[in-house]
Amino acid sequence: MLTIDEYKTLLKQRLKPSRYEHSLCVADEAVRLAEKYGANKEKSYIAGLWHDVMKNAPVEEHLKIFDDFGIILTNVELNAKKLWHAMSGALYVEYILDINDREIIDAIRYHTTARAGMTNLDKVLYIADFTSADRDYDDVDVMRQLADKSIDSALKYALSYSIIDLV
Repeated sequence: MLTIDEYKTLLKQRLKPSRYEHSLCVADEAVRLAEKYGANKEKSYIAGLWHDVMKNAPVEEHLKIFDDFGIILTNVELNAKKLWHAMSGALYVEYILDINDREIIDAIRYHTTARAGMTNLDKVLYIADFTSADRDYDDVDVMRQLADKSIDSALKYALSYSIIDLV
């Protein structure tokens, strides 16, 4: 496994500067939430760093990584390109970075859609992406307040927000 500094160097090469800064902010927020809600801080930081690794990738790169690792997109997934980076990012982390921690991989995979039976790490990353220091959207203050009170309340609010945004 590479060091955090080596991870940052690799990540910086893959992302636009603003997306790289966002990833650093999410990683920091994930650690803060992990401390508060009992998730693993190291895993939270790594998942936060890498959650958007494929966000700036061209369509062809997403399709290639799906093909290379045997992922067949459903019709719904094919038409939801906004969500591809989570799927391809999880593949990138697992197969290219060789991070074999299922909890980190799954947190990255579901950081945009969530899933039933989310782990603490899944929840921490999902909420950290909403509440990181660089975020500035309507209701971000509400999300931050909820995240400080209850991760499940924040998750419920975030899911409603995401559904409306995705529709």
